[in-house]
Amino acid sequence: MSLRVLLTLSALGFASWVSLVVPYEFFGNKAYAQPTPYYQGKTIRIIVGFASGGLADRWARLLARYMPKYLPGNPDMIVQTMPGGGSLIASNYVYNIAKPDGLTVGMPNAALYLDQLVGRQEVKFDVRKFEWIGTQEKWSRILYLRADTPYKTIGDVIRAKEPPKCGASGTASGAYFIPKLLEETVGTKFNLVIGYRGGPEIDLAMERGEVICSARDMAAHFSREPFLTWHHKNFDRHLLQTARKRDPRVPEAPTIWELMNEYKTPEAGRRLAEVLLSADEFGRAMMATPGTPPELVKILRAAYAKALQDPGLLAEAKKGRMDVDPSPGEELQALAKKVLEQPPEVVEKVKKILDN
Repeated sequence: MSLRVLLTLSALGFASWVSLVVPYEFFGNKAYAQPTPYYQGKTIRIIVGFASGGLADRWARLLARYMPKYLPGNPDMIVQTMPGGGSLIASNYVYNIAKPDGLTVGMPNAALYLDQLVGRQEVKFDVRKFEWIGTQEKWSRILYLRADTPYKTIGDVIRAKEPPKCGASGTASGAYFIPKLLEETVGTKFNLVIGYRGGPEIDLAMERGEVICSARDMAAHFSREPFLTWHHKNFDRHLLQTARKRDPRVPEAPTIWELMNEYKTPEAGRRLAEVLLSADEFGRAMMATPGTPPELVKILRAAYAKALQDPGLLAEAKKGRMDVDPSPGEELQALAKKVLEQPPEVVEKVKKILDN
């Protein structure tokens, strides 16, 4: 490529393309310096759809420290929490307001697709059109309640005259749809209180006795306060887990699959569980605004993957009891499409589950 061609490209507005794609060019015997990298001197924001202090916030801050090492130009990365509606507010912002310039990424609720699947009016996005960057883990979830309550098993909940009161942020949060899924598949009944801004508020509500139960991803439940103190003081009891096999950290809690076998759940209920629990594969994913240039998406995905292999990040994650089981953005892009392609009868069952 000649100097004249490069100058022409720059004049036509291709300067960013040159800085992203071309590290340097040789013209005859001369090596010309690389143009300024696109990200140099810029700041990338990570919009977290949950309140500060939760595991999503912790992961965002950890990634913000390590991803810039692997981005051309070593930009700054900052974390901005935008809680509300089970991360609907944050997701609508990333989709509709943030510019598609690679300078804004989001970390939403893993079950974000459910609100879209049932056609909620608050949804102003299409999860298939987000540019998915990757996820650092896949997870399972756990249903827990205060140990000073009379509910010792799921059977006790089924037989109870008064349903236990559980807290949740929004209808697409696991804290909401796990109890609702149990109602549909094994015949439990829960009194669900929604509207909390995030996990920490629900934790405080449990300590105050406003609610007595909730559901959370397993990694969060075994990695941070107040759960570490709760376990030491035997404050909570574990009723159920969504993994296919029992997690060794909670061998006493049956899986939802075991319970569906025990209570002879019909095939339609099992298919419903498959759809709802696909959220576990998204984990705490990162996505960018639709329309972000493909070359920037590629750079962000590469930096994300490399950060999750960084010895420093892995050491911090281990110290913080944060699980690392990454999936690339390409897999999440395919998953986003798959989870929304459901037959009408399954969509109707999901609507019933999420009916608030």
